[in-house]
Amino acid sequence: MQSFTLPEFYVPYPARINPHLERTRQHSAEWAKRMGMLESRTPDGGLVWTDETLAKMDYGLMCAYTHPDCDGDVLDVITDWYVWVFFFDDHFLEEFKYSRDIKGGQAYLERLEKFMTMDGETPPEVTNPAEAGLKDLWERTVPSMSVGWRRRFITSTHNLMVESIWELKNIELGRIANPIEYIQMRRRVGGAPWSANLVEYAVGAEVPDRVAASRPLEVLRDTFSDAVHLRNDLFSYQREVEEEGENSNAVLVFERFMDIPTQQAAELVNDLLTSRLQQFENTALVEVPALVAQRGLLPHEQLAIGAYVKGLQDWQSGGHEWHARSSRYMNQEMDAQAPPNPLLGGPLGLGTSAARLEFRPGLERRIRQHTHTPERPVGPLPLPELYMPFPVRTSPHIDAAREHTIEWAREMGLFDSVPGVEAGAVWDEKRARGIDLAHCAAMIHADATKDELFLSTDWLFWGTYGDDYFPLVFGVARNTAQARACCERLKLFMPLDNTSSPEPVTGIERALADLWRRTAGPLAPGARREFRGAVDDMLDSWVWEVDNQAQNRVPDPIDYVEMRRKTFGSDMTISLARVKSLGLVPQELYQTRTLHELVTAAMDYAMFTNDLFSYQKEVEFEGEHHNMVVVAENFLGTDRITARDLVAKLMTARMEQFEHIVANDLPDLFEELGLDERTRAVLTRQAEELKEWMSGILEWHVRCVRYQEAELRRLFNVDSATKVFSFLPTGLGTSAVHLARSGSR
Repeated sequence: MQSFTLPEFYVPYPARINPHLERTRQHSAEWAKRMGMLESRTPDGGLVWTDETLAKMDYGLMCAYTHPDCDGDVLDVITDWYVWVFFFDDHFLEEFKYSRDIKGGQAYLERLEKFMTMDGETPPEVTNPAEAGLKDLWERTVPSMSVGWRRRFITSTHNLMVESIWELKNIELGRIANPIEYIQMRRRVGGAPWSANLVEYAVGAEVPDRVAASRPLEVLRDTFSDAVHLRNDLFSYQREVEEEGENSNAVLVFERFMDIPTQQAAELVNDLLTSRLQQFENTALVEVPALVAQRGLLPHEQLAIGAYVKGLQDWQSGGHEWHARSSRYMNQEMDAQAPPNPLLGGPLGLGTSAARLEFRPGLERRIRQHTHTPERPVGPLPLPELYMPFPVRTSPHIDAAREHTIEWAREMGLFDSVPGVEAGAVWDEKRARGIDLAHCAAMIHADATKDELFLSTDWLFWGTYGDDYFPLVFGVARNTAQARACCERLKLFMPLDNTSSPEPVTGIERALADLWRRTAGPLAPGARREFRGAVDDMLDSWVWEVDNQAQNRVPDPIDYVEMRRKTFGSDMTISLARVKSLGLVPQELYQTRTLHELVTAAMDYAMFTNDLFSYQKEVEFEGEHHNMVVVAENFLGTDRITARDLVAKLMTARMEQFEHIVANDLPDLFEELGLDERTRAVLTRQAEELKEWMSGILEWHVRCVRYQEAELRRLFNVDSATKVFSFLPTGLGTSAVHLARSGSR
């Protein structure tokens, strides 16, 4: 019996099949035999694969579905890659996962990586079928691809191989990941980013290097990857969880985290799969064209991106079709999932299609996402007990910082009227003193000198002010073009080479120019680039919020989490805490699973803290879409208390993961990479700083009046249908002003 009934899937594009299927089936069976894959033995003497096993899994059919338009030679190469990756997965399972042999697995993977050579490098001698297959495929594939593509492909192949150790360690500990950790790690270990790289090879069009790391292209890759993995988890639950003892499966993750039955967990995973596919569509239709215009991409570059998008769409539909047919997966009931009888789908005839829309998978999700009602009267959100294991310390320079930052803001013009905002200033002095960002800075940077604390407080002031500025100046008018132009102009005030910048004309520009001069001057070029990147990301994320506001769109949950880290200024404020050590640790270390998860777990705890405390302010008084409680309400179709409890549970899970990494994974990383004492000391100190960063942010929210109802009612008028700032003008001709709502956090 199946573990659960497969849900109805959202498959917006029809599956097509490559006409070279039969030749590729024969070729890949012969290739696997030639590489020794059909002779490889398991530790107990059996075969990893037999001819019959390989034929039943039918990777030729999979690749013919996922790459319907490529020629026969290319389809052969693509199919051989998939035969290799699935053999690697099954061989690694037999050799190392069942026996829990972590050290043996690490040695196996380190050697395997040496077969992905760059120009001038020589691979070692082949000792097993996985090595033979990788060496052969590398030599057949990379000559036709650019150096940039090779680097991306090496990274994705490295991740899917090396992060198998993460799965192995979790099995050994009996540990099941939390949902955010799982989604992030599944991308690395699951291999779909690797598949996205192969799409470029299959369609004969590479993503232009100059935009490969841009948000739209990264979101296309990540949404594609998440959808592939979530679909695979639904089909493979029975084999992986019940037969093989795996615990890296989204259905199991949600089943345990949410404490719900398997069927309900499967439905939730399918909802998330649908949401990711619709995020892919939104990115392709909205963000990619904007990127093309903004970067001035040439016609051949535009065609390459178009071919890539189409190739990813083909993969989704073809991959679904193959999962429904392959013997590898739970799919016995898929034949029964034929389209419903149209006679049972509602009325027929001209003008009746809308009456049948509710039967289309994904439509309810899309409608709910775009019909959010702003400014709902919700009242204060009762706060749950929050898990915080770390104490708070406060800088002795706090009072001096309080006075300094008010004087600095006045000097920069941050209390002046803003052009285009008839209400006047974004902030006044009374509001700035009530927000008391010096208190926050004094806790998250408790050991700072007086001047360092002044600088830190000023950055927090500017970041929070800017987060209010963008929705007030651009969001209300839905002016995404001006928001982008403002963002790009602000970046000009942070020159990496310390050259001159434009003459500032607004307070927000003047303040940023001053902050950059005081911060970047002492930094080495690499550290300056790293800090500049954190500020750039925050600026871009504010434009993303304006874009969503213009679409009246509640973000997809995963996109929200990943962008919220930037809108919250997490990278920037964390960098401020460790500005002295910027550049002391090789940047590639922060891309390891251990440090990436350590930092993002801390970020998520802090930003969810803000979302809980700011819920009434943002929902009732500002009409905001960007709040994790709102996102959870919208995604789950549930009430605010249930959504609140989910957010609090995610906070606890991320904090517990943070503690686990500090206690276990960080020491393991030190030993595995043989890090020197200085690097170990820097990373250990940064972990301690993250503890104070989280505890300080929580304490600031508890003490700050910014989110208290009395302060909200003082700041906003409540005597009309539209809540506006208390200092807004009234009378004939002023109604447009009353549409303005701050989007501050």
